[in-house]
Amino acid sequence: MKKFTMRDEQFICENCGVEVEILGYTARDHCPVCLYSKHVDIMPGDRQNNCHGLLCPIGVKKFKDTYKILYRCSRCHKQHKNIAAKDDNMDEIIKLSTNI
Repeated sequence: MKKFTMRDEQFICENCGVEVEILGYTARDHCPVCLYSKHVDIMPGDRQNNCHGLLCPIGVKKFKDTYKILYRCSRCHKQHKNIAAKDDNMDEIIKLSTNI
């Protein structure tokens, strides 16, 4: 089982430049506008991964009452997934749903 370290932090999206605010109910781990993330964790929230490549959204899968966004790292090519946030751009999630 993964160990989760709560880190709900503001950041500037390195893909689209949006200033991303904290989520408030769990850890923010991707941009709600373009859905890109950054490969910084080994275990959720630990910030121990040295890769730091952009995690490019490549697809989406239904998960309980929401979705999991599927990613591929632009640097190391490892695949990763994150649970969608309530304020994510639904148009981008719909576009991703056609990729699977």
